[in-house]
Amino acid sequence: MSAPVRIGAQHIAKHLKNAKGHDQILRKVTVVHLKDGYCHAEMNVSEEHTNSLGTLHGGLSATLVDNVSSWALMSHAGGEYPSVSVEMNMTYLKGAKIGEDIKIEANTLKVGKTLAFLEVFIKNKSSGDLLVKGAHTKFLLR
Repeated sequence: MSAPVRIGAQHIAKHLKNAKGHDQILRKVTVVHLKDGYCHAEMNVSEEHTNSLGTLHGGLSATLVDNVSSWALMSHAGGEYPSVSVEMNMTYLKGAKIGEDIKIEANTLKVGKTLAFLEVFIKNKSSGDLLVKGAHTKFLLR
């Protein structure tokens, strides 16, 4: 049985600052608000985040959905256990260009005995345009 751990924005900031491996790509993500199953993060799109067309890479969008929703879950009562992804779905609606700021919002929809269900919206911060809609199902390692 895993021990529950509730996290806060400062914990994530420290983790990202010292990130190794794949998580290094998230160093430029700032958590603005994290509480009760909700996470609001922001990031300025730079060249390292883009595809060959110069827009936000779909794989990075998936990484944002995965991580920001996981942080939201870890701040939710009942979701503070380690978890693993079961399913993720992304709908790509519009691109973000280098220099644009994006807003990533994740909501915990339901936490059950073994599964948690989350939704994520990645938006252009200035226009509010929806760029990516994500859904994430996680298995709780209780």
